[in-house]
This record gives sequence, structure tokens and C-alpha cells, in this order.
Amino acid sequence: MSTIAHLINGELVQQAGRSTPVFNPSLGKPVREVPLADQDIIRAAIASAKAAFPAWRKTPPAKRAQVMFRFKQLLEANRDKIAQLISEEHGKTLEDAVGELQRGIENVEYACGVPELLKGEYNRNVGPNIDSWSDFQPLGVVAGITPFNFPAMIPMWMFGVAIAVGNTFVLKPSERDPSVPVRLAELMLEAGAPNGVLNVVHGDKTAVDAILTHPLVHAVSFVGSSDIAHYVYQTGAANHKRVQAMGGAKNHGIVLPDADMDQVIKDLSGAAYGSAGERCMALPVVVPVGKKTADELRERMVAEIPTMRVGVSTDAGAHYGPVVTAQHRDRIAGWIEKGVQEGAELVVDGRDFSLQGHEKGYFIGPSLFDHVKPGMSSYQEEIFGPVLQIVRAETFEEALALPSNHQYGNGVAIFTQNGRAARDFAARVNVGMVGINVPIPVPVAYHTFGGWKRSAFGDINQHGMEGVRFWTKTKTVTARWPDSELEHADSSFVIPTMR
Repeated sequence: MSTIAHLINGELVQQAGRSTPVFNPSLGKPVREVPLADQDIIRAAIASAKAAFPAWRKTPPAKRAQVMFRFKQLLEANRDKIAQLISEEHGKTLEDAVGELQRGIENVEYACGVPELLKGEYNRNVGPNIDSWSDFQPLGVVAGITPFNFPAMIPMWMFGVAIAVGNTFVLKPSERDPSVPVRLAELMLEAGAPNGVLNVVHGDKTAVDAILTHPLVHAVSFVGSSDIAHYVYQTGAANHKRVQAMGGAKNHGIVLPDADMDQVIKDLSGAAYGSAGERCMALPVVVPVGKKTADELRERMVAEIPTMRVGVSTDAGAHYGPVVTAQHRDRIAGWIEKGVQEGAELVVDGRDFSLQGHEKGYFIGPSLFDHVKPGMSSYQEEIFGPVLQIVRAETFEEALALPSNHQYGNGVAIFTQNGRAARDFAARVNVGMVGINVPIPVPVAYHTFGGWKRSAFGDINQHGMEGVRFWTKTKTVTARWPDSELEHADSSFVIPTMR
């Protein structure tokens, strides 16, 4: 069984000591080993990034953009092989893996425009012979800590813009599917990034804490569960770092009586069960308004679920594959049992699903609950699996209040043909990202991604122009050039003004 290496200063680095197996979820068996970094490994990666920073920050933005262009081309040339790696270690279908990679490539495309993104502001004659300008400058060594569910896309959300604007980067990906992040770093080197600009280290809490407390790391971006996001935010901020920490979600889909139910069922099937529900922007809660709407939705979903095909990640006909680990499969099953104990009606039970020939794989079938109540813990907490919960509402206002009052505020969708209702909902709902007849409203690369409430800690979003601001600091210069050496201003003991 092969061992995955760290990538530090342009070299693959093996490490003795602690390690953990990497599983193929479709087979239910380990396929690789990944080392768990100690503090020495983390310090070496940070030192490598520190050494690379002075030259990289001085590299003209146009030349950094050329590296990103070549990186984009290499990603496209290696698309199929990268997708296979994603599927092998994560379990998502190849089609889904290709889609994930494409969203990552779109963020790299955005970073290719870095010369334009870094253009500052300039004003001439803000005072007598005084000009003022501001520009964006890189922070230095920065870091990203990324989750298992998007091993390609989320790292590129982070390091694409961070490196393009002149920082050097230390990436700590999930130890559950670590091969793809290493491959991305190798392609960055092939694209022309100097050694040390992008380093990849594997590990658990020991590695995370070493990053969060190291004085040379100036900013940290994180995506994961809310409890850990809160910890990352608090620890990083206490150690004087800029932090953006994206947490969990419990996204709602509001279905008004006038919605196109054919489209709603298709959208719910993909948004609730796609990628086995292992998406922070999945749609695990549907809120039909009115009994007639709820009864029809339930009947249609009960008929739709048997048509879903659960299969191995390489099955071109599968709608979704296994979940990432046996422990996570058991956790999902535990939440289903909790929902039953709390009094929700389990309409479809996916816990007994088994895939012939792959009985050891981490598969779980689609489940459907009805009559879920807001006070239930299975509603309040993130299940992160192929489970859809129906929470019935009598009125529009009641439906609006459910996502607005929930502890998470990542995404929400409304399905309706009424533009006035959709406009009112989008303006009033207390959630960070809203879809109108769009079930998974993940913003495109040139907009920004970020939730509210316990879905995000920190006040700057990921990627887009918010990402540029997160990975840079603004410097403002005010300069005076007198017309001649004889021109002098009188001494002033009051605050200067431009009047």
C-alpha cells in the first residue's frame, strides 16, 4: 500500500511516525496511507513559504497570472485523472467529481485576472499638490484548512486567489482524501510556481493547532463543521491572525403552492441526495406551504426515490455513491434513528441498503422524513447525508421564519412563479445565500461564498472580490510634491485637512 507524502519546498517529503489509512469508500478498504504531520513538518512548510515570499510578492502580477493560466491548462489536461482520484478517495461519482473540478477551475480562471483585481485607487490633487492612492498588498505566509467533501474545489477557492495576489500558501487538506491536493500542488509547480509558493501538509488536530498558533502565518481560511470552525476562528484570532471559518448548514427549500412541482421534485432529488448529501450547500429540508402542497410533494418524492440509483463511484449510471467513511455512515444512521425517536414519520428508510458485490462499501440509501418539527434535534443539527426532511408550514410567514430562525444560515431556496413573493423572501430571509428556483445557490467564482450565523465565523467571504480583500491588506499613500524648493507650507498644529 502506497504512502502519500507531504509536499514542501517543491519536494515530496516522507515522514516516519503517526499515519492513518485512506479508504476507498466504494470498496470499504484502505488503499493508501497518509502521514499525520508533527510540529516539525508544519514548521518546515511555513519556513519554506516564508523563504519563497519575498521573491514571489515582487513578481509582477502579469507573470503570476501567467502561472495561473498554465495551471488552468494543466488542470483541464488532467481533468479525468484528477476526477478519478477524487472518486476513489471520496466516493462521489465521476460526473460529480468532474463538476467539482470545473468549479475549482473557474476560481483559477478568476485568479488569472489578478492584474486587474489588484488595481488600486488614485486621486490627484486631493489637496494643494497632494496626490493620494491605495493598493492591495499580500499578507505573507497564509494557510488553508479544507474538508473532505470537496478535495479539489475548496483548496482552489483558497489558494488560487491567495497565491495570485502574491502570498505563499500552506494547505492542510482532509486526511480522508489527500491525494488530489498533492496533485494540484504538483501541477502548480509544473505551471511555473517557484518552490515554496504552495506547500501541502497532512495531519489532524496537531497540524491544525500548529498552523493556528504559528506567528508567521498571517491568515487562515477554513471550511468544515461549525464547532470546529468556531474553534479555528477563536484560536486563530487569539493568535493575531485574520480568519474566515465556514461551518455547517441546514439549508431549506421553501415550496409555494404555485411552484412547478415537476421541476421541484427534480431539483430536490439532486440537491438533497446528490453526492450522498455530503455538501454544505445540500438541501436537506423542504418546507411546503399548505397541506395540499405538502401532500403532493410527499407523494411525488415517495414515487421518485425508488428511481434513484446508488452505486460505486465509477458507475456512470449512479446518481450518488457511498459516503466517505464507515463511521460517517453509522452517524447518519444514528440521526435517522434519532428522528424516529423524536416522533418524525420515517416515510422511506435507506438504512438497510446494500449494494450487491460491494457489501463492504459505505453505502446508505435515500431516506425521507415527514412531519418533522423545529424543536427536534434531528432538524436543528446537520446530518450531512442522503436524508430529506419535510417540515410543513401553513403560511408564507411561517415558512420564512424557519430558515431565518435556524442556528445555521448558509443557503436557502424558494420555489415559486410569483416574482413579488420571491423578491420579498430574498430581501427578508436571514440567510447568507439565496436561490430563487435554484436549489443549490453556490455563487459563481466572481461573486463570493459565505453564510450567516453559525455557518460562518469572520466577516469576509470566500473567493470573488471578497477573497481578494481577505488575502490582502490595503495601503494608502498621501504624497506632496511642491512646485519648487522655495514653496513651503506654514507650520500647523491642527489636524490636516484638504480645504
